[in-house]
Amino acid sequence: MEIRKAGTVADVAAAEHLFDHPVRPEWAERFLTTAGHHLLLAYEEGAVAGFVSGVETLHPDKGAEMFLYELAVGEPYRRRGIGRALVLRLAALARERGCYGMWVGVDAGNDVALAAYRSAGGKGDGTCTVVTWDF
Repeated sequence: MEIRKAGTVADVAAAEHLFDHPVRPEWAERFLTTAGHHLLLAYEEGAVAGFVSGVETLHPDKGAEMFLYELAVGEPYRRRGIGRALVLRLAALARERGCYGMWVGVDAGNDVALAAYRSAGGKGDGTCTVVTWDF
């Protein structure tokens, strides 16, 4: 397995099968060119097997923190440690960039995601509720 940072819209489009919706080139370009946005792709035998995206958030009194935005691994590549490797690589990148920590929101009952995050050293504190706004 090889993990590389996506650098072009074509890189992102090659991972489209892992996203929830079709990749919009203008959004992919904006993501890739926005400071603090990261998309790491895992390759197995030349095919995109998984991705993790992260966004650095910055606050005046806390400094920088990495938000693990999304993690996906294609069905044929699951249970091989790819998700764990992607999360560990994003965590390493966060440390390199001076982030004091990393966090992710996980849907209740998503035991597969929780297992992947825990295997990469993450821990839940059981105190989080997500509040959303739809626009």
